[in-house]
Amino acid sequence: MSDFAISPESLQATLVEVLGSKAKRVSVELGEVNLVVDAADYLEVARLLRDAPGCRFEQLIDLCGMDYSSYRDGEWEGLRFGVVSHLLSVALNQRVRLTVFAPDDDLPVVDSVSAIWNAAVWFEREAFDLYGIVFEGHEDLRRILTDYGFIGHPFRKDFPISGHVEMRYDPEAKRVIYQPVTIEPREITPRVIREDKYGSGLH
Repeated sequence: MSDFAISPESLQATLVEVLGSKAKRVSVELGEVNLVVDAADYLEVARLLRDAPGCRFEQLIDLCGMDYSSYRDGEWEGLRFGVVSHLLSVALNQRVRLTVFAPDDDLPVVDSVSAIWNAAVWFEREAFDLYGIVFEGHEDLRRILTDYGFIGHPFRKDFPISGHVEMRYDPEAKRVIYQPVTIEPREITPRVIREDKYGSGLH
């Protein structure tokens, strides 16, 4: 293992050299290297990041889905669904954040990297469950956090806070059943409470 971390700028230069035109954007933000690639190049880039001598990112430490539909208060004009991964090279003591966007907002699909980093198996199932992102080539893509009968994907920005269905135990059927949500949707507006009798605390 390297005793000293490689500077973000050095890693940025290495990624540009290794990936060439496959790197859509490589930037350094807040001391971290961010790499954005097209969905068509995602799988090949992942292999290069793992195997290229200057990269050697042998560990996937996190992968999550993202819904950018209300990002920056709705000013976002790019593709809606993204997949963000954090990669670690123990050998070279360096990290990179890898982002890929699904090219279709209606049916978001990107390649699975589970054959490259086995840790992606459960992470991708979670992103599928919560965001509805389909990972092409995943051998066991099914829900992991919600129930098999769950409707929709709860981390999508347009998913209602109260959900679509609720479940309860039905004593007549002697089992748990699903039914439409009975809670009336309402807008919760925060209110400011002033404890006048105690004073404002400002003098």
